[in-house]
Amino acid sequence: MSVRIAALAYPIEEPSSFEAFQRKQERLVQSACEQGAQVLVFPEYASMELGALRQRDPAPSLSAELAALQALRPRYGETYRELARRFGVLISAPSFPEARRPGEARYHNRVRVFSPRGAEAVSEKVMMTRFEKEQWGIDAGDVQNVCETEWGRFGTSICYDSEFPLLVRRQIDAGAQVLLVPSCTDTLAGYHRVQLSCRARALENQCFVVQAVTVGSAPWSITVDENTGAAGIFGPVDRGFPSDGVLALGALDRPGWVFADLDLARLAEVRRDGQVRNHQDWDRPGHLAGRVGRVRLD
Repeated sequence: MSVRIAALAYPIEEPSSFEAFQRKQERLVQSACEQGAQVLVFPEYASMELGALRQRDPAPSLSAELAALQALRPRYGETYRELARRFGVLISAPSFPEARRPGEARYHNRVRVFSPRGAEAVSEKVMMTRFEKEQWGIDAGDVQNVCETEWGRFGTSICYDSEFPLLVRRQIDAGAQVLLVPSCTDTLAGYHRVQLSCRARALENQCFVVQAVTVGSAPWSITVDENTGAAGIFGPVDRGFPSDGVLALGALDRPGWVFADLDLARLAEVRRDGQVRNHQDWDRPGHLAGRVGRVRLD
């Protein structure tokens, strides 16, 4: 079984209206579908370009930006639900900072995945960056779902979550064959941290990992003012796959989709009988050393 997946380098722009934002999403989805994509992965926090629609404050604040977005969340979700239905694809929509409860000024960073038949699944970011936690008021979530679909089983680890192997491993243990990593990074160091983590998770779990990114600048925004990265799709470093595990990689800071055809049967074979057996050997006793000593060398 093979699935054609698309990862987006999303250009952060300043929409003039919510309808203009919707038209942009339609163009992006249509473009991916015209190239045969069946699963589309958008990045983290692309939703924040909707902050351009709120009335500008002479003294802008992070809390005001988040509060203003909440009224748009139902229409936001419906936009991607309808696109998934109309184009017959699975869409992992851009993450959205959602109020934990209506009217509460505390938020979770959530990704919603929409099926062509209108079903949806939610995953939350578990590990907060310092900016999210210390300045922005985004709280750690605790919901991670593996989605069973006609195209395979997908887990989601949002940006910083991908840097924590045990978080990813629990989704692999729940059956994930493909890990979606929507990300948003404002420095090259941040981008490389996430990209290197994606490649490491693909290696150690013998799975596919799909990284979507935001690119471009938005000086009017507090949160997505600078964005850098490249969309990429990664796989095991084993026979039948590229020697570096890179299945597709876009140019740095160039907006647009990258595509790869993921062969799930080949993935299962590598897990069963690869040159190495990272996926199987994870649970071997030797993976967790029985004793680590400290030796002083004078």
